[in-house]
Amino acid sequence: MAKCIPIPSRDFTSDPRMIIIRSFDVNKPGEEVEDLKGGVAGGSILCGVLKKHAEIEIRPGIVKKDQEGKHLPPALVLTQLHHQVTCRPILSRIVSLFAEHNELEYAVPGGLIGVGTKIDPTLSRADRLVGQVLGEKGKLPEIFSDLEINYFLLRRLLGVMGCGAGSGADGVDQVSRRKETRKPGKLRSSPREKF
Repeated sequence: MAKCIPIPSRDFTSDPRMIIIRSFDVNKPGEEVEDLKGGVAGGSILCGVLKKHAEIEIRPGIVKKDQEGKHLPPALVLTQLHHQVTCRPILSRIVSLFAEHNELEYAVPGGLIGVGTKIDPTLSRADRLVGQVLGEKGKLPEIFSDLEINYFLLRRLLGVMGCGAGSGADGVDQVSRRKETRKPGKLRSSPREKF
């Protein structure tokens, strides 16, 4: 199997970074205060090594929006069109690392890892941290509110007949010609589409 599917290269030297795909509260209802455990984040480590007892940060963290921009806690403020968004990264410490039912001292890229933290369980309950990034304190990328994306058409469209010499350079001419030949107002339907 390793001959057909190459083993991906793992980066152990970079700063640790993990994408959170699950988060949950492991406490049972009615748990005593002394026995409460922090929230758990689960995901795959992209690069670096997470170690037990290391200080971590979760970004963007707690995100709050306000129409007037008032009564926002002092934190990182990102301005948008007519309202403000505050992002407060969550700081914590790794209490435990698990892979399946095995407790780990450190975790490396590859596979799913459960990271036990000291985060308030209400913040991690019911997958509330999904999509956030966990990493070493102060080593995560900045938070952005706006993205500019450039896109381009593919040179060859799959499933289009005659993308060879007779069509345009990228196959788009033939697709547009085929759309123009259909008569407006009439839809083609197969017998399966009729109910």
